[in-house]
Amino acid sequence: MRLRCALLDDYQNAAMTVADWSPLGDRVEVVSRTEHFPDEDSLAAALADADIVVTLRERVPFPATLLNRLPRLKLLVATGMRNSVIDYAAARANGVTVCGTESSSTPPVELTWALLLGLARGIVQENTALRAGGPWQSTVGADLHGRRLGLLGLGRIGGRVAQVGLAFGMEVTAWSQNLTKERADEVGVALAPSKEDLLSTADFVSVHLALSDRTRGLLGAPELALLKPTAYLINTSRAAIVDQDALLAALREGRIAGAGIDVFDTEPLPADHPMRTAPRLLATPHLGYVSRANYERYYGQAVAAIEAYLAGTPIRLLG
Repeated sequence: MRLRCALLDDYQNAAMTVADWSPLGDRVEVVSRTEHFPDEDSLAAALADADIVVTLRERVPFPATLLNRLPRLKLLVATGMRNSVIDYAAARANGVTVCGTESSSTPPVELTWALLLGLARGIVQENTALRAGGPWQSTVGADLHGRRLGLLGLGRIGGRVAQVGLAFGMEVTAWSQNLTKERADEVGVALAPSKEDLLSTADFVSVHLALSDRTRGLLGAPELALLKPTAYLINTSRAAIVDQDALLAALREGRIAGAGIDVFDTEPLPADHPMRTAPRLLATPHLGYVSRANYERYYGQAVAAIEAYLAGTPIRLLG
């Protein structure tokens, strides 16, 4: 009897084509689920016969309440080597092995700049007007050269975003609770004296922090009020770092020039969600890590993780 493996949230129906699943042969039946299950009951029902689950990034939480309802589940493969929505203690208690895969920081760096440039040069507005026969040139682009880029976080992704900013001739500053001058000097950027200084002086602010108790709600209404009315905010990190209601208010009231957002409190966004129609917003449906090379890495290593588990030698253990 073959084991059953469910691939969750394969929205683009890409998982089966970007990796070679044939090594699993007749041992594992692989089923791609392209739909999103909006609640625990529907997810538990869909996974009731799954022995193995491959979950994409942190789209689907696996709390104890769900894991307790999946007695057949024995292997959970998370794409990425860090996942904050899996209850590892509950997984161990239920005899579930949790493994991860590697993830490249390149795709989110590239998307950050796609959003920033799209906002700065009015790409969407101009393309829409051109295709609809509208006015020829209706926006005046915001310059990058000589302007200040403020980075909240200077880790793997933030550091590479900084390098691109420097290549554009921008003045780059960075801040986080633990950021040292040595790290800022290593990247070649200035260490902002405070979060407030960074927010009030930057022309573009980009968020590259891990979500934690310290960073949750880091940018609320008081912090967003510090931004210049000509400033742009980019968030390709985690939605909960920026207060979504406060951001919507700032956009609607024109208190900032615009925002580029790839992450949301609720994903997928409901059809009537206000973020879908907010002014001055360039939004993408959580595409930061979605690239062919990353998918090849995710699912190729997921196959390897399943093979290793079946051989009794699981790899890249998490938790």
